[in-house]
Amino acid sequence: MTATVRTVLGDVAPEELGVCDAHDHLFFRSPLLPGQELDDTAAAEAELHAYRNAGGGAVVQWTPHGLGRRAELLPELSTATGVRIVAATGLHQAAHYTPESLARLRPVLADVFVRELTEGIGDSGVRAGLIKVAGGFHALDDHAVWTMRAAAEAHHATGAPIAVHHELGTGVLDVLDLLCGELGLAPERVVLGHLNRSPDFAVHRQAAESGAYLAFDGPSRANHATDWRMPDAMAALADAGYGDRLLLGGDTTTAGARSVSGGPGMPYLLRRVRPRLELVLGKALVDRILVDNPGRVFAVERLPGT
Repeated sequence: MTATVRTVLGDVAPEELGVCDAHDHLFFRSPLLPGQELDDTAAAEAELHAYRNAGGGAVVQWTPHGLGRRAELLPELSTATGVRIVAATGLHQAAHYTPESLARLRPVLADVFVRELTEGIGDSGVRAGLIKVAGGFHALDDHAVWTMRAAAEAHHATGAPIAVHHELGTGVLDVLDLLCGELGLAPERVVLGHLNRSPDFAVHRQAAESGAYLAFDGPSRANHATDWRMPDAMAALADAGYGDRLLLGGDTTTAGARSVSGGPGMPYLLRRVRPRLELVLGKALVDRILVDNPGRVFAVERLPGT
């Protein structure tokens, strides 16, 4: 058995990712963000070049099904910039979709996920490397439970990891109860997103004890209690022995947040967040968080030649 990460240019060994932004978006379109769509190809390429120049090697795009992933453009962008890209299947919260589109997906959702992981997204031929789902604010509604059940079915068929959006960082333990308790996922195949948005160190510790990966993603949003509390939160986990379960991501979701549009963007993760974390955690651990941990969680065991 060998472990590989499925990028938009094909499967690679985990160590080939290099420095990895474990949660970000090159393309994203939602009715909840009118006028702020990430749909400009030239801007996406410029952002990847800026990230590459800052030392970045790979980006995991968490944009799921139906939200403007532009999967057909990702291989060319990866080739042009030298940044490896991992694409997602999955489904976001119900508010991002029309009721009609959700009704069409309801009987076939797990099949859609499996097809996008094994055959390709639409007609692009680009295969996804992870499944992205979403919880709600301190709770899991019927949509979230339905989506996570389909994601678990697809995971059991393919081995792909599941990455979870937590609304303002809440509902983490409920997600673990469902995915790893009732639905039988190994915790190390789950990425819990936005832990920085709810700086509850006790919940962080409980989540880490499960064996899941904890993503601190979306820095530069002071209103979400991110940057100034994130080093202490990550240090507490590292001191407790969970440094091998931590991930970092930028989570750029609006056009104005791109560095090429005057925002922090993807380079901010390496230009400002990385050195600040190195002061608290040490360079060796931050290197592991950016390189080793993403390569491990986004890799899938498979038989050689399949």
